[in-house]
Amino acid sequence: MTRPTPRSTILRVGDEIRWGGDAFTVAALTAEHVRLVDAAGAPTVARLPDLLGDPALEVLSGPTIAPLRSLDSLPAEVVEAARWWERHIVEVLTGLPPDPDARQRSKPKYDAGLRSLRQRELAKVEELTLAGHRIGWSTLKRRRLDYERDGIWGLVDQRATRGRSPAGRVDARVVEAVARAIAEETDRSTGTVSRLRRRTEQLLAAEHGPGVVALPAQRTFYRLVARLSQGKHTFGSARTRRSLAKQPEGPFSTLVAARPGELMQIDSTPLDVRVVLSDGQVDRVEMTGLVDLATRSIAALVLAPSTKSVDAALLLARALTPEPMRPGWSDALRMSRSVLPHRSLTSVDQRLAEAAARPVIAPETIVFDHGKVFLSQNFRSAARALGISLQPAHPDTPTDKPVVERTLGSVATLFAQHVAGYVGSSIERRGRRAEESAAWSMIELQGLLDEWVITVWQNRPHEGLRDPITPDKALSPNEKYAALVAAAGHVAVPLSADDFVELLPSTWRVINSYGIRIARRTYDAKALNPYRRQHSGVDHKNGRWELHYDPYDVSRVWIRNHHHGGWITATWTHLRTTPTPFGELAWQHAREILARRGNDHATEAEIAHAAADLLDRAENGPPTNESKSSARTRRVVGRTEATARAQPKPAPQQDDDTEPAAIAEAPMAKVIPLGVFDPFEEARKRW
Repeated sequence: MTRPTPRSTILRVGDEIRWGGDAFTVAALTAEHVRLVDAAGAPTVARLPDLLGDPALEVLSGPTIAPLRSLDSLPAEVVEAARWWERHIVEVLTGLPPDPDARQRSKPKYDAGLRSLRQRELAKVEELTLAGHRIGWSTLKRRRLDYERDGIWGLVDQRATRGRSPAGRVDARVVEAVARAIAEETDRSTGTVSRLRRRTEQLLAAEHGPGVVALPAQRTFYRLVARLSQGKHTFGSARTRRSLAKQPEGPFSTLVAARPGELMQIDSTPLDVRVVLSDGQVDRVEMTGLVDLATRSIAALVLAPSTKSVDAALLLARALTPEPMRPGWSDALRMSRSVLPHRSLTSVDQRLAEAAARPVIAPETIVFDHGKVFLSQNFRSAARALGISLQPAHPDTPTDKPVVERTLGSVATLFAQHVAGYVGSSIERRGRRAEESAAWSMIELQGLLDEWVITVWQNRPHEGLRDPITPDKALSPNEKYAALVAAAGHVAVPLSADDFVELLPSTWRVINSYGIRIARRTYDAKALNPYRRQHSGVDHKNGRWELHYDPYDVSRVWIRNHHHGGWITATWTHLRTTPTPFGELAWQHAREILARRGNDHATEAEIAHAAADLLDRAENGPPTNESKSSARTRRVVGRTEATARAQPKPAPQQDDDTEPAAIAEAPMAKVIPLGVFDPFEEARKRW
């Protein structure tokens, strides 16, 4: 039971006190000293702080202040009973009920000037008895003394204030066994209480011997389990149960970043939206996002059928590249129309004058999980080139990067559920015939997502961006960025075209007379003439030249000029005979198709023709023979066309001479315009 709080005392001149075992009377008080007189009349002067701070001080007379306690934790009927006693006792003490009217007068039988306290108490006992309440004078007197000592808390039924153990009166050994059994349920499939009861019996028998500790009755056991498993989802969702078990046991809080880019978090998650791939197949895609902790800005957010290490590396480049305005976007989305400090940013990079209102944030530290995409050498090399520190989260601990986890979840709540093709996060949340609804293509959905980030997310007040000085005002990511840039004193310089190429995967090749060959593809350019069959000057690479390539756009490669600096752009010799963009994944898949046909020594032209046939079949729709269109083929097609997005790349060299012979002699193909995908028209079709 909780001990009562000591009463607060008012010390005044004339009060009697007991201090140091002797009785004194307060004769005088000052701001710092108190004059005391004992029973013999001998004066004593003491420092007031020493007197009041002595726990042995006891005030024998004088008014007291009842301790203040909250009644909110008590049952309503207990509080109402205490209020009922208070109304009658206050009337006995003062002659008036609590909160009387200004014109109200006390009853003669409760008038303190005419009746003694005992007479008033007897009159109240008589009044309550006539009203049907059998209360004796001693009970009323005890209640009055309790009220004078502890206020209304003295009138509360103290049985309601006693704390109860969650286990009640159950044997402590049973409670311990039930707690262990509940902890074991974390990684198991969800079961019932009966299975938990059987496991508890096994634990008790193993620990204390069979039959030594008896289990309580079934209803008592069920109540015990309900109390001990509260908030753990022991008999609910297994996914939620495992997620709750990953939370730290002790107190934890979110790190606070003082400037944009100081701490960022990256993660991937499936998007609960059906997307139309190029071959007409519909499937969900993965969404990879990079979020800034200080401003809650989404620095980059991309969609792909499956996240690759190159996607994570190019995500860094996208975060450091201005978002260009696109046709059809509102003029209000320009950076020059936003709260961002566009004048100072434009002075750093003129490309920002025509950019959309998304800040360019240079990451300093990125927190990531242990996915193989983020542990890849490609992603680490890109971060190292940009001077970014990588900080891996603890294994199986999502609370190490809660901001990006919650942000990607918010995208599903604020954006995905309003998009055609939304199917929910599980079968239980899926609507009727959701698979038959209209859906966007990958490229169209990426465009909508980019526009939504700039239009909604960057301008939406965020609960995590409340200033400690003015907590009633929530800032938007763009507003927080504008405020922190002024405080940080620096801005991020966007990546140049050459910097973007530096982030691409690299390899080393020899420049031959026919150009450069990579993965059986030949690239050539007039600018390579002075360097054919020449030593690059890099001895540890045996004179080979450094080459960078985009796995999702094999139309060209970039060769580092080790002699004079800069980059040399070389185009694919079969560029005019194959649809572009043409990804590395589709190229490799085409080679595998030919290998299965028995053509192990396929020529480059045959591979290009097989790849073109693959894209043609995807464009014309699913074939009648299902064996010709495997699940992997559909994934390759969707990934190839969906991930080929425009990026800032160095422009090709403008040579005075003609293009390479293989390109110049190729006939120009007839341009066939494609219609615009209309989801509403597709929804009205009967398949």
